Amino acid sequence: MAHEEDALEHERASWKPSPGLAVAVPDPVQNPGLPPHRARMTDKDPAAMTRAVRTVYTLFYLSLAGSIWATAAYMLFPIESGRIVDIRNNNLFIGLGIGLALLALGLGAIHWSKAVMSDKEFIEPRHATRGRDATREGAVQAFRDANEESGFGRRTAIRGSLIAAVAASILPGITLFRGLAPHSDKSTEEGALAGDPVALLKQTMWKEGERLAHDPSGEPIRAADVTLGSAVHVIPESLAELGHSEGYLEEKAKAIVLLMRLLPEDLPAEHNNLDWAYDGIVAYSKVCTHVGCPVALYEQQTHHLLCPCHQSQFDVSRSAAVIFGPAARPLPQLPITVDAEGYLVAKSDFTEPVGPSFWERH
Repeated sequence: MAHEEDALEHERASWKPSPGLAVAVPDPVQNPGLPPHRARMTDKDPAAMTRAVRTVYTLFYLSLAGSIWATAAYMLFPIESGRIVDIRNNNLFIGLGIGLALLALGLGAIHWSKAVMSDKEFIEPRHATRGRDATREGAVQAFRDANEESGFGRRTAIRGSLIAAVAASILPGITLFRGLAPHSDKSTEEGALAGDPVALLKQTMWKEGERLAHDPSGEPIRAADVTLGSAVHVIPESLAELGHSEGYLEEKAKAIVLLMRLLPEDLPAEHNNLDWAYDGIVAYSKVCTHVGCPVALYEQQTHHLLCPCHQSQFDVSRSAAVIFGPAARPLPQLPITVDAEGYLVAKSDFTEPVGPSFWERH
């Protein structure tokens, strides 16, 4: 079989056409060229061109109005009150303004390119790129031609409306940055500002003698009932007595605590304030110091607390120090002890602001 295959291969290699035999050679693919140019209505009718130009700059001015409205909505519907309706209106009307601004700007640019700009096809031959004077002059001429074809230089209404719309489109974004700035209100006493995060987040409902209670039942917690390795969600007893009245959620968001019990030997004195713990029981703010998510995942073998939002980890055996993630500081600790009846009580409020770090904090 191998000898037969070698013979066939040799025969194919040595074959040559007979002198009188014609061999068909396919023709190369011909360049079909550009299709015939199809004139648009705006190319044939000056009135149609006028209407198209008017539509373009109307859309650009509509975009301008949307940007201005989004900026105004930020001030007309402030979210500082904290009311749900104000927050809803703020998000709704700012979003509608920004959406209108970007949609109208995009539609105007598309209509301009399709109906007003020159759409004649042309062939641009390739050539080597050189930094010669002729090349630079050609580039300048290309910009001149583009300006002529687009009508940017001649059509002042389109040019002016486009520049105004693009410039105004960044205003809502700049305005929203105002929400990151500190707010001040001189209505509080002793120089504390009502809008100051330090004052707002440093004072919670915890006070000396305040009993620790289960969340949400409000049942006080006995130290003897806290088992080793457990993690209990805690609120002040007086907060539970308020019920879901005005301001309940705001106070709970600041005062929520996670209570854990470790072996006393797992709390080395060099890394912990043992005066703030009771028989291995410690209490830390449940509000992550990164952006305020609830830190509720406790690993009892390693004594680590995990924030599920951005994976910050805190070591409970070392005063809730940050061991991983973007959080910048430990969780604030609530000093606790027991009363005469064996119930866990707070020794004081937190000694530092709870919640995320911020630039006003010293």
